Amino acid sequence: MKFCFGDIVVVDGNQSGVIVKSWERSLQDLPESHDVYVRSYNAIANYPENEIERYMVRHKYLR
Repeated sequence: MKFCFGDIVVVDGNQSGVIVKSWERSLQDLPESHDVYVRSYNAIANYPENEIERYMVRHKYLR
């Protein structure tokens, strides 16, 4: 798994969210997925790991 609880991520192109639960591969060969709380949707949605990007803040943007 690339992500864990509390990681800030980007989903659906430009929406930011926070990982609230992670699911490992199952016996049915489903991919690893994560439940993500997306503030702009005010909801928790499940996303496969390959549809999530890590949110990165550069130091130059914080000044």
